[in-house]
Amino acid sequence: MDNKGKIIVVTSGKGGVGKTTSSASLGAGLALAGKKTVVIDFDVGLRNLDLIMGCERKVVFDFIQAIKKECKLNQAIIHVKQISENLYMIPASQTRDKDHLSLEGVQEIMEQLVQEFDYIVCDSPAGIEKGAKMAMYFADEAVVVTNPEISSVRDSDRMLGFLDSSTRLAEVEGKRIPQHLLITRYVPERVENGDMLSLQDIDDILGIPLIGVIPESRIVLDSSNQGKPVITNQDDVAGKAYQDVIKRLLGEEIPLRFIEAEKKGFFGRLFGAR
Repeated sequence: MDNKGKIIVVTSGKGGVGKTTSSASLGAGLALAGKKTVVIDFDVGLRNLDLIMGCERKVVFDFIQAIKKECKLNQAIIHVKQISENLYMIPASQTRDKDHLSLEGVQEIMEQLVQEFDYIVCDSPAGIEKGAKMAMYFADEAVVVTNPEISSVRDSDRMLGFLDSSTRLAEVEGKRIPQHLLITRYVPERVENGDMLSLQDIDDILGIPLIGVIPESRIVLDSSNQGKPVITNQDDVAGKAYQDVIKRLLGEEIPLRFIEAEKKGFFGRLFGAR
């Protein structure tokens, strides 16, 4: 495929790790950085991305209808201009199943999108089912989302194997798709207490470059309920951490933040504050 725009798949080995939340924030962050960006919901049958991006009421047509030519592609694209003039999304279908996805249909859509957008962010279903394979097949890069707990990391390790073998880059060009690790729901105090895997533990298992660490924050749930990607909250640690991820995606080298447990002051230690 003669790429103009860059296709990024956001994937995970298991559900519930913050993948769609991350897809929305990555798409919004790239758009706010001046990149014309479209986020595609590949989770056919569920459809949550439009809720998190605050545009569920704008949905008329969906990704499957565009693939099956039941509508024009531009009819399925929603302009999320309340977040950025540069941000767009394509919702998943709630009424079809994943069998309606085809490599030929997805390829045709992608070939049009790379001519129009700087970035195409593919929000993949969790695991290795058909929707996930379609989401990753044409990707130029992958962001693998995991939590700092062993079952999530182990499932992510399996996902790396599929990324190595089941993409167009691997099958046609024999190349390994560049992979980035995004750790979500990180709590430094729990890591310090041995209740969560450390960054070193995760690196020992997965061994792919770390693009960001998103600390646990109640703002993540609040933002989702309000239809605002977390990255738009510039006062919260999770929002700031996603902003750092965007800078790294765009080539900046900046240190990780929010990965150390807060040191307790004298009175905190005296009164046993935790």
